[in-house]
Amino acid sequence: MREISEQFISSIAPNAAAVSNGKKISSKGGFVKLSRSEDDTFYMGQCKGSGKSDYIVTADFIEETPVFRCSCPSRQFPCKHSLALLFEMAAKKDFEVCEIPQDILDKRKKKEAREAKKQEKEEAAKSGVTVEKDAAAIKRSKAAKTKKIKKQLEGLKLAEDMVRSLLQAGLGTMGGNSVKTYTDLAKQLGDYYLLGPQIYVKRLIVEIEAFKKDGEERHYREAVAILVKLRALIKKSEEYLNTKLESDDVNSDDNILYEELGGEWKLEELNALGLKKEQAKLIQLSFEVIYDEARKEYLDTGWWADIENGEVSFRCNYRPVKAVKYIKQEDTVFETACIPVLSYYPGELNRRIRWNWESVEFHKIEKEELAQLKEHAEKNLADTQKKIKNQMKKTLADNFVVLLFAYQRIGKVGAIPVLEDAFGNRIVLEDMRLNGHEGSVDRLLMLPEEELFQNQVLLGAFFYDEENRRICVQPYSIVTEDRVVRLLY
Repeated sequence: MREISEQFISSIAPNAAAVSNGKKISSKGGFVKLSRSEDDTFYMGQCKGSGKSDYIVTADFIEETPVFRCSCPSRQFPCKHSLALLFEMAAKKDFEVCEIPQDILDKRKKKEAREAKKQEKEEAAKSGVTVEKDAAAIKRSKAAKTKKIKKQLEGLKLAEDMVRSLLQAGLGTMGGNSVKTYTDLAKQLGDYYLLGPQIYVKRLIVEIEAFKKDGEERHYREAVAILVKLRALIKKSEEYLNTKLESDDVNSDDNILYEELGGEWKLEELNALGLKKEQAKLIQLSFEVIYDEARKEYLDTGWWADIENGEVSFRCNYRPVKAVKYIKQEDTVFETACIPVLSYYPGELNRRIRWNWESVEFHKIEKEELAQLKEHAEKNLADTQKKIKNQMKKTLADNFVVLLFAYQRIGKVGAIPVLEDAFGNRIVLEDMRLNGHEGSVDRLLMLPEEELFQNQVLLGAFFYDEENRRICVQPYSIVTEDRVVRLLY
């Protein structure tokens, strides 16, 4: 009988609640019948449900990743009944031997045929052979991409008119009934395949409404910054899209504007562009869950450092509020991740990264790996601030840069917490108040070990404090010779 662990069940579950519910079904005898194929590739259960009829639950292990099917109406995948079937297997319950149902055999054949066809196309592409049907498909794809670009240019004109109107009348005119006008425009931009500009408009509305509620000047400043970015995005995007039409090259490329406009990358596309690294070793140094009011979604964000070169990147899991119960939340990782193929999104500092979780191996973080990270840390605040300023001058860049920095000490000047480098340069430690980020300065100052405040390495978010007109840093974690002290989990 196939071996199943509870750790495996948790790893494929959409969320913790589904695991808990599946375990309850199994422990309370929810299955009235259990069966499996003689070759151990197919498992089936008849489970009591809330209706008159029992649910039929199956797990097909013809490949490494099982395929689950259940007759229940749930949209979660795998559903709690599928997880309950796995718990039955983990508990070594008795499964009577059965024949594999014909519909399952038919589905396997269809899948084999699809895989064979896909492999045939890949081999043909490698050998330079292109069949007529593929040529026709390429032509249709190109026509569709061209049509989409022209539609995007139409939408950018609408957004440009809105920005011009706001600049002429002033942001104060966004109050009252006009907010609905801009809300409608944000929805309209989605119809023009402009998800990026749509988010900017939504962020603008959020900040103006917040300003009208509490009157804090920071909301108005943030609204101005968003408007500047939106205007720059429109101008750069119009030039970018017109160039693609003129050159007759409508395929995706490594320009960051592709994603800024709302494009979504596939791993194979990033890899094909050479945006990848093989046999990468990364350590997660910080993790937080942020709620983005404009996007109406949760962002599970992990900050990872590359042991080989110290590059700090982030992995982000997006969970829209409407679908949050169907998408599993990512979590903190306390081990070194050995990744066969690490994929990068286009960009410069703090690139977004992705990988296939199933291919990753983990091991305990070693002292030698932490020593390598510390060697790669920035050491001079003056040089670091120049790098950050150059990055922030780019209109479409993020509002902060996350780096590893080797400090001589952390303390206070009066009541103000500061970090000092080996050259006597200082920078203020302060929490960012951006898009729901958690604070961490107080947590840092509460640490009891004195050695953490001297000659260590800090992972921090360097940002420009508009109110006080200075660059500050929010601490995320401290890297010592033998551990990572997290301030955000």
